[in-house]
Amino acid sequence: MPAKPMPETPEGSAPPADETGSPVEATTASGARRVTAARTVTPAARRGATAAQSARKGGSGAGGVPAEDVPSGGVPAEGVPAEGVPTEGVPAEAVTPLIRGIAVLQELTEANGTLSLSGLERATGLARSTVDRITATLARMGYVRFDGRDVHLSPRLMELGNAYMSALRLPALLSPHADALADELDESVSLAVADRDGIRFIHQATRRRAMSLSFRIGDLLPAERTAPGPLFATQWTAADWQRWRDRRAADPRDLSFTAVPPRTHGADARDDETFARRTEQASADGWSLDDQLIEPGLVAISVPVRTPGTNGRIASVASVVSHTSRHTAHNLRTTLLPRLRSAVRAMERELHATPPPEPGPPPSDLALWTGASKQQLGREFIESLARGLTVLTAFGEGRPELTLTEVARATGLARATARRALITYEHLGLVAPAGRTFTLTPRVLSLGFPPLSRTSLPEIAQPHLADLTSRIHESTSLAVLSDSGEEIQYTARVATARVMSVNITVGTRLPAYATALGRVLLADAPSGTLRPEALRALTPHTVTDAHALEGVLTSVRSQGYALVDEELEEGLRSIAVPIRDRSGRVVAALNTAMHASRRTPRECVTDLLPELTTTATRIQTDLHTATRFTHVPVT
Repeated sequence: MPAKPMPETPEGSAPPADETGSPVEATTASGARRVTAARTVTPAARRGATAAQSARKGGSGAGGVPAEDVPSGGVPAEGVPAEGVPTEGVPAEAVTPLIRGIAVLQELTEANGTLSLSGLERATGLARSTVDRITATLARMGYVRFDGRDVHLSPRLMELGNAYMSALRLPALLSPHADALADELDESVSLAVADRDGIRFIHQATRRRAMSLSFRIGDLLPAERTAPGPLFATQWTAADWQRWRDRRAADPRDLSFTAVPPRTHGADARDDETFARRTEQASADGWSLDDQLIEPGLVAISVPVRTPGTNGRIASVASVVSHTSRHTAHNLRTTLLPRLRSAVRAMERELHATPPPEPGPPPSDLALWTGASKQQLGREFIESLARGLTVLTAFGEGRPELTLTEVARATGLARATARRALITYEHLGLVAPAGRTFTLTPRVLSLGFPPLSRTSLPEIAQPHLADLTSRIHESTSLAVLSDSGEEIQYTARVATARVMSVNITVGTRLPAYATALGRVLLADAPSGTLRPEALRALTPHTVTDAHALEGVLTSVRSQGYALVDEELEEGLRSIAVPIRDRSGRVVAALNTAMHASRRTPRECVTDLLPELTTTATRIQTDLHTATRFTHVPVT
């Protein structure tokens, strides 16, 4: 039976308990100094500023929870400090393990997706035992994986950012127009949204050049150093401007914005005046320019995309990005601005004409899953962290705004559990109240999305290949079809330790028709991909007749795998299965190969095929998650 949900702390009672049920002890002054010192003197200082800033810039805690959804007792009092996390203004009902888990994910994000366990301990200021339990919980959820003592972000974590992106709708509606503009201009085009006093990218259409210009999806940039920033600032309130000035005073060199080079000198009053003037000019012109504000040579021009029926409220900003060897700032304005404006008008028409989608199916059985995991793993699984993270996945396409009741219903969590998670997320700035409902903020993208948005299929597959190899004790590989369609190219591989093994390295090309990998790929390729004259005998067993090979490929399509027995090389036997993208198209193939004496063809099917199929499904699951709003290269 699954474990029952943990009892929630009633409002106004003792501070949040940790996973053992004991109240969280206040951090001592010496402990606080240790955290500050770690962020100041270690190489992770720049990285660590972001997690601390996230809590400092968070919302007002439970103040945004609708009154009808709040039990009696009013707004919670300030909570006690928690180990190793920012504590200023933390609501008493905030979930401390959830705050710590978010800090770990943000530190991994700022470290480009990988940190050692000791590195996480230093960066977060948490005790090693706490880091171990948090990462064990995240690994159970599929959000991180271990490689020795290193912790790596996993593609499944992108489901949190995908929840925000699908609820937002803008990437799905506007990205085709951005991609078309990038093709037309042969320049990079981006879409960005406002994130308080910064901007965050939600789409990138890049060009393949030696001098590449792009940021990662989810990267956060300071508004004053970008072209979109002044456009968003035209709608700032007095409180927004004050928050911007406070951030500039606290971080004059932009060290907390790891996506841009730090300033060589601190900002001063003249910089503030310059940004104010740029904002006034953007309001008058309807466009804005970045003339090498981020770094020398980079120029960009931006136009706002306004939400229909909202008195001109900016939904997103579209930008064309180039470098000065191709376009000067003046040339961007005179040559590319008209075409950018035309694309933006098409985007606005798309927003106006597309009705809201019907709500998709919410997640299911999440509370049961977390309860069962707690029962299996015991103290190493932090149930309140896992349940808190599932709250983010309640949002999505057709579910951009949810009440507390709807969040609880979607996740299967108790209302009290969902409420405390929402209080925590509002404090951290990941959720914003809107009347009786809540919405995700762009800050959800800070949970792993930037480094994972640059992943490739071989990178996704590699840990799964390693796991498969350890189970079957045979070498495993991933391959794609070459542009000609006549060869396969190995893109990932994990070899087993044997005296006699298949000696193939990444990058190796082999004839597609005589390999199991190739036949899986050819079975899904258009007819005529392989020329009959390309078929030649490599061994006495090689199929070289075009009609016979077509029959073999038909069988591969129907049975879902290919088995090749000594056709590439005598004594070599191989079995392969397909890897499919979100549309069902075969984009790669997974195989294992061995000497024919080790397993009969029947044993390959009965013993190895189920393992291959299971691994292919896991790779596909990660691939489908990663490609929902990003492009994943297959090589």
